[in-house]
Amino acid sequence: MAGLATATVRAAKGRRLIPTRAALVLTQSAVSKVKELLSKNPEAIGLKVGVRQRGCNGLSYTLDYASEKSKFDEEVTQDGVKVIIDKKAQLTLLGTEMDYVTNKLSSEFVFNNPNIKGTCGCGESFSI
Repeated sequence: MAGLATATVRAAKGRRLIPTRAALVLTQSAVSKVKELLSKNPEAIGLKVGVRQRGCNGLSYTLDYASEKSKFDEEVTQDGVKVIIDKKAQLTLLGTEMDYVTNKLSSEFVFNNPNIKGTCGCGESFSI
């Protein structure tokens, strides 16, 4: 199944993210992009973030529309958008900031994750 959007991971070494009770914090840029994506699919209740085994470093993020929230999924609501975190991804995302970055070559979600121990050269996979 093809994902909704691409995502890059960054290890947030030396950067202290703001302590929060939410498993995931979205930047204003990410909130705007999620709102835009969800407006294109009115059946979706939110954006679902997960992880899967892939790449040279072990794990990568997946993004897709959420049609339902499973029993053990975590729900994060921020500025009117709902992000559902798959139960398998919850521990890997604790304290992570989700951003949306646009430059000359790409537009993608970027996960600034303080829990990451290593990433691959292209930034698509990571290890905890």
